[in-house]
Amino acid sequence: MLDYATLKIIWWGLVGVLLVGFAIMDGHDMGVGTLLPFVGKDDVERRVVINTVGPHWDGNQVWFITGGGAIFAAWPLVYATAFSGFYWAMLAVLWSLFFRPVGFDYRSKIANPVWRKVWDWGLFVGGSVPPLIFGVAFGNLFLGVPFHFDNQLMPYYEGSFWALLNPFALLCGVVSSAMITAHGAVYLMHRTEGAIQVRAGHALQGSVLVALLGFSAAGLWLSTGIDGYAITSAIQPDALPDPLAKTVGREAGAWLVNYRHWPAGLLLPLLAYAGLITAVRLARVGRTFAAFWSSALGLAGIIGTAGFSLFPFIMPSSSHPASSLTVWDSVSSHLTLGVMLAATLILMPLVILYTRWAYGVMAGKVTSDYVRENSHSAY
Repeated sequence: MLDYATLKIIWWGLVGVLLVGFAIMDGHDMGVGTLLPFVGKDDVERRVVINTVGPHWDGNQVWFITGGGAIFAAWPLVYATAFSGFYWAMLAVLWSLFFRPVGFDYRSKIANPVWRKVWDWGLFVGGSVPPLIFGVAFGNLFLGVPFHFDNQLMPYYEGSFWALLNPFALLCGVVSSAMITAHGAVYLMHRTEGAIQVRAGHALQGSVLVALLGFSAAGLWLSTGIDGYAITSAIQPDALPDPLAKTVGREAGAWLVNYRHWPAGLLLPLLAYAGLITAVRLARVGRTFAAFWSSALGLAGIIGTAGFSLFPFIMPSSSHPASSLTVWDSVSSHLTLGVMLAATLILMPLVILYTRWAYGVMAGKVTSDYVRENSHSAY
């Protein structure tokens, strides 16, 4: 079995991979839901939009569930602290997600314009709220979350829901929402044609512009106006988990230190810009499949930039910095990480292969004629 310190780093990377996978796979479903009321101008067009993601949105939820399960198993202190501190935010995500299964399954069961319009907006809520809240949560990680541990490592959250809605966190929420909307727009361009495709193209350009401007503004804000966190005591990567065994201080520019130590990390923000800009250019010339994966690289760059900047912190504490949770002291046991890694190496390729097969079966354009000819079986 690999040594404990190596497993800690591997699981930091794997959780990041799961978050990126969630953003790419379930993210384009949510982006389509966000765009549904705007790119579909009548009932047939909206059914076309829904049918681009209807057959597989629930399969993509695997990435969301697996990500939550991985955090629970690999980082139990992070899971416990985050789900108590962000309790109402997580409930808001859960409540918004309720609209998705009901909306997809029942929206077209009744040929009533009011019924269908209500569920169209329900799918909009289910697609737009989670990315916004996840972005706000990430923004608060850079500011620090007000929590501490007692001597028994019981977490105590000292903030409020409304305190999470601060300007910097809301900016991060805008970036998250815009990048997911852009990704959904690219997918719609790949799966539709005609007026819907044109409207999706306009949405792609606007969303990418908002995402990159917000990303740039957040980076500038972090570098000039927000003090970061730094471990000021000796680090023992292979030590047993104990977040109170270290000392942490706040320092100006601390969130940029990793880029000085490992300059290759600068490729991540460059990937964010290059990926999203290239996606727009590829989509303009009709290369929508390549544009989708270019957009995916852009999303990976944005998420990777956030994770790399925070490292080794996972959840810094603003009220008691020594309680901050890091890669080194918030993990499960050596045995647990090793067993989980073995299971992941077996199961993740199966998920990827199944997903590839499912998308191959459902490949092709969804058209208005298809929806009219399959009015009883299509979504």
